[in-house]
Amino acid sequence: MDLRKKRVLFVSSEMSPFLETSPLATIARMLPQALQEQENEIRRLVPRFGVINERRNRLHEVVRLSGINISIDDNDNPLIIKVASVPNTKMQVYFLDNEDFFHRKNVFNDDDGKFFEDNDERTIFFCKGVMETVKKLGWSPDIIHCQGWMTSLIPLYLKTIYKDEPVFRDTKVVYSVYHENVDDSLGSDFVRKASLNSIGDDCLECYENASVNKVQIGAVKHSDGIVTACAEAHRSVESHLNGKLVMRHSDENTEANYTTFYEKLMS
Repeated sequence: MDLRKKRVLFVSSEMSPFLETSPLATIARMLPQALQEQENEIRRLVPRFGVINERRNRLHEVVRLSGINISIDDNDNPLIIKVASVPNTKMQVYFLDNEDFFHRKNVFNDDDGKFFEDNDERTIFFCKGVMETVKKLGWSPDIIHCQGWMTSLIPLYLKTIYKDEPVFRDTKVVYSVYHENVDDSLGSDFVRKASLNSIGDDCLECYENASVNKVQIGAVKHSDGIVTACAEAHRSVESHLNGKLVMRHSDENTEANYTTFYEKLMS
């Protein structure tokens, strides 16, 4: 199947040159560009963390996409969409923003290194915001490629809460697993806040203690394809890869490898 006519949405927690804290940022920057240059239709969604300088990176609001409210725990949280171009390319990046969740000068940990207590709601907001933004765009992706643990609810949402949305009817989902701090927890109330209590118990086992490790396993279980993005990334999820289409990321022949992987996924 020819991927040139495919629409691929990349969702990641960071992307070079806007935010670089791990190898994820480089892959999230280079892979979409390589595929776009092969005539694929590519879009990218990332959080607008406070460490991203709006003026230097020339972010501006997309008014026609803003104005959505994301409900979490009976609170309506306004979603603001901003856009910027990657320097020296024809790529645009959409940033999902909210003052309460993202306007701080740290990404996931405070100045003392403590995991933010609201990382659960920040994750839920971002993942639901991605789904609602795609709906508002009216753009049907053939593939959603999720990169990193902050995107880990998207495969579950796609297969459950959003499965009957026309825009996602034929969408396949890929999840890239990275070597991250798997012991941090999103809290004991994560399942309820994420509105997962309306989803069957068989889907929720892995989310109960809401560690980063467990939510990554949940993403793996609900994805159609898996990419292990570094040598150590797959150890905690290896037993959950059976029956999945799996690819090990390599910096060599990256474009060709991913193209073949996507083609297999869509066949």
